[in-house]
Amino acid sequence: MATVVVERAAPKDAFDVDEILRACFARPAEAMLVKQLAIDGDLVLLLIARDEASKAPLGLVALSKMHVAIGGDAAPSVALAPLAVLPEHRRSGVAAALVQAAVDEMRRASALLMFVLGEPGFYEKFGFSAANAEGFDSPYAGPYFMALELQGGLPCGPRGLADHAPAFATLEETQ
Repeated sequence: MATVVVERAAPKDAFDVDEILRACFARPAEAMLVKQLAIDGDLVLLLIARDEASKAPLGLVALSKMHVAIGGDAAPSVALAPLAVLPEHRRSGVAAALVQAAVDEMRRASALLMFVLGEPGFYEKFGFSAANAEGFDSPYAGPYFMALELQGGLPCGPRGLADHAPAFATLEETQ
């Protein structure tokens, strides 16, 4: 098995990012999501996984701004999406390495919450839970909408809005 290295994507990685997204998502709108997040200024972080020896791209994860409120106050939060791993490298630890690196980066950046819409069996390994996302007003609310507390606790008060960046609305419109 290849040793995976995760690093911040740089402009030189644009071709590899595009290749990963087009290989992983059949619909053009999904493949364009990362570009639209960047164009809109909502992309917080893009990480790319590479094979340490060959430097070949294996996958990526994007984090984008969210508007989240707790007790009427803004709570610095991000959305983890998309997570994309080339088909031939799935089930080899690449996705786990990307998610863990994203969590670590956002903890250092002092984000309070990270939201994801995904498979509970996978994301719960990192501490995400549907219970953490309960009570937030989101069109994605349900058992697959999960959150991770990044700083060991949340402010007091009722949970309010959990709004993804506008680029995500275009995905809903094209389904």
